[in-house]
Amino acid sequence: MHEMAAVDPFVFRLSIFVLAVFVGYYVVWSVTPALHTPLMSVTNAISSVIVVGALLAVGVALATNDQGPVWSRALGCVALVFASINIFGGFLVTQRMLAMYQKKKK
Repeated sequence: MHEMAAVDPFVFRLSIFVLAVFVGYYVVWSVTPALHTPLMSVTNAISSVIVVGALLAVGVALATNDQGPVWSRALGCVALVFASINIFGGFLVTQRMLAMYQKKKK
């Protein structure tokens, strides 16, 4: 019988990440401008999930007086800042796009 060699988990996860980057690139660049606003609201929803995860990464160790890894809390803070900027920018872009369709006041 053949013995199957196990794949290193890092290589497996890296290959999934690389495939996700390629799929994401081709999906995003093939979107028509008419679908921009609905997709922006979906990315805001995804960013809100990232904010929840980042808050857990930062706050759980502080709430339980656990000194956990510093890099985990640092990356949680960075994720929190970037996701918050993404949400805020997404709402600004959505409001700007919706304002284009409103009647102008005389």
